[in-house]
This record gives sequence, structure tokens and C-alpha cells, in this order.
Amino acid sequence: MLKTLLTATLLSTCLAGASHANTVLKLTEVITSPERTQTLQEIVKTFEAAHPGTTVEITSLPWGEAFEKFATMVSAGETPDVVEMPDTWLALYARNGALENLEPYLKDWQYTAGLNDRALQFGRAVDNTAYMLPYGFYLRAMFYNKTLFKEAGVEAPPATLDEFTAAAEKISKIPGKSAYCLRGGPGGLNGWVMFGAIANGDNTFFKADGTSTFAEPGWVEGLSYVVDLYKKGYAPKDSINWGFNEIVAGFYSGTCAMLDQDPDALISIDEHLSPEEYGVAPMPKGANGKTFPTIGYAGWSMFAASENKDLAWKLIETLEAPEGNIAWNKRTGALPVHKAAEQDPFYAQPKFKGWFDELSDPNVVPTTMPTDLEEFAFFKDSLVIKSSQEALLGSITPDELAKTWADYLTAAKQKQLAK
Repeated sequence: MLKTLLTATLLSTCLAGASHANTVLKLTEVITSPERTQTLQEIVKTFEAAHPGTTVEITSLPWGEAFEKFATMVSAGETPDVVEMPDTWLALYARNGALENLEPYLKDWQYTAGLNDRALQFGRAVDNTAYMLPYGFYLRAMFYNKTLFKEAGVEAPPATLDEFTAAAEKISKIPGKSAYCLRGGPGGLNGWVMFGAIANGDNTFFKADGTSTFAEPGWVEGLSYVVDLYKKGYAPKDSINWGFNEIVAGFYSGTCAMLDQDPDALISIDEHLSPEEYGVAPMPKGANGKTFPTIGYAGWSMFAASENKDLAWKLIETLEAPEGNIAWNKRTGALPVHKAAEQDPFYAQPKFKGWFDELSDPNVVPTTMPTDLEEFAFFKDSLVIKSSQEALLGSITPDELAKTWADYLTAAKQKQLAK
């Protein structure tokens, strides 16, 4: 329960909070949904109760427009004290000096030693410095609708890409149903990368000289595979514009039978489907027996321009301490960053098995995006959406799509190497 957040740690700061009377901290949420905002508000209330006189002003940006809207806010000087920081934005804001170095705070924080290794590794993705403290991880696995599988005569979730193709063909023959919930709109890069890497048999993005591998035949084959899924009608026609909310709704409504997504999709799916109606399996493997599910993360960062840095860190502490972090992730669907979470009965439920199977399989290679590139945020949230939609519509070929991505990333990587 979120009321447990009023721990001794927080209560001990009440007296200190009195010195911050009439202080307003600004917090910006960018991966927004009603459930996430409600949970954030509940955790923030415990912070405000422990720090009398301090008010947290929450701004929630819709995810599909968050990149542009937040960039506009920052350029206008309207920076928050604390921001929810996606991994794909970290380099952009850390390398331009916008974010505060959290290392001095982590050095003295009582919970730093209890963070798992990935948390500190990812938080220090830029210049080996913690400009963000991750709150959770997003690892892709394949949701499948057991009812539609049975109706189509598909006996088990596809373990290989060939089995995925065969299942897609059978399921799409059911009137009004599609096989795959394609994310053709905001946030769609992950699907393209996973199918690309599976077909390629490797998830390496760059050669030693900084040249992007995206234009190579294996990657092109994978991008072509996604385009063909759409053109053959294995994905809904309007999925070309789908973002997170649309693909999840497409799955739980029974519009499409398979969905690659992180644990955060469980929140809405569990509201509409019973455990008997769906399952979660590892991503299908390619010809070389390997699969490459993307793993991402998000966390909390402090802006260097904050005039209340110590108090802003205390807010991050409240959000990131085990009570707050585990409560947040139970409601938002990411895998927590604290080692203690592994003992929580919640994560022992069968619905998490697909992700833990991936983590324990040596032929499952989690793929991290090249988020250390300053230009990656624009690439993911603008260039990829426009160009991939053109490919799905047939305006450009998969080869042209791959070249567009390779040219952009090569320039970005070689610029980085030159520094």
C-alpha cells in the first residue's frame, strides 16, 4: 500500500521540511497514463506530508507529444526541478549541461548499495556519470491471446520467426482479426529493431569506425519483414498510427492476437482479460537460435537550474526508495531497480514468467538502444516515425528506409567519436 511510504526515513525529515515553507517544486511526467499519474500523485502526497510547506506541482505531458512539448518548455527556460527521464532522452539533456550530477547524492544515500547492477549501469550511461536514477526496466516479450490461438488452430506461442509467420497467416484468416498489434506510430522503433536484429542474427548497431549497420542485408531483411506483415494484412490497417495505448487496447479487445510489449502493458490487459485468456512468452528466435528483445529504462533526473536541489533530491529519494519504487512499478509495470523486489510475491506470479525466462536464457540477448547519442531522441521520436510510416505505405522501400536510418546514425556516431 502506498500509505507505507510514510516510513521512518521520511518522517525524520519533517523538521527539515519546515524550513522550506511555501516552496514549490516542479515535477514533469512524460510517460503519461491515467494510472501512472494517479500513482505519482499518491506518492507525492507522502512527500508533501513529510515536508510541510512544500508543494509539488506536477505537469503531465502526453507521451505521443512529450518530446516536442518538453523540448519547447526547456528552450523557453521553463525547466522543472525533477523530470521523468526516458533513456532515449538522457544524452540529449545530460550532454548540454541541463541535468544535475547525482553522484554526490548517491554516495550518501542509504539505498544505493541495494540497487541492482543494471540500475547504476544505465543511470551512468552518459560519461559514466549518474545524470538519472532509473526507476525501472522495460524488457519486451510476446503477449498472445489464447482464445484466438485456439480458434485459429495455433497450438503454442511462436518460438521462432518462422512459427510467428505461420501463426500470423492462420490468425489473420479469422474474419475481423489480425495477428500482430503493430506499433506504427510513437514509440514504434523497438519493434523494428527487434525484428531487424532477429533476421540479422546480431544486434550490433555500429562498426568500429562509427558506420551504422542498418543498411546491411540482414537488417534490411528484418525491416522488410515488418513491412510485409502490414502489407499482407497481418496487422490492422490503422495500426500505422498506433502508439502504446492503441496497441494495448488492440490486444485486450481481441483485434489482434500478438503484442510485443513490456510489463507495463499488464496494467490495462489485466483489467480486461483473465489469466486464462492470455499468456506471455519470450520473443521468437531467428535462424541462428537467438532473439534480441529490447530493454529500456526510465528514471528521475534533476535539472541543474533547480533553485531547490537538496529538496529536489529528497523528492527523488521518496520516488526511488524501496517503498515508493516498488509501489510505483507495481502500478506502472516496469521491473523495479531494488534487489529487495526480487523477494516480493507480486513478481512471482505466472504472468511474469515470460520475462524471467528471457533473462535466464543465454540465447536471449537484451538489446539496449544507442541512447548515448545526443541525436538519438530526435531519431526515435521523429525521424523513425515519419520514415517507417512511409515504408509501410509503400512510399519508400525497406532499403531506402534502412539507408535513411543508417545515414543519420552514422553521422551522429562519427560526430561522437570525433569528440
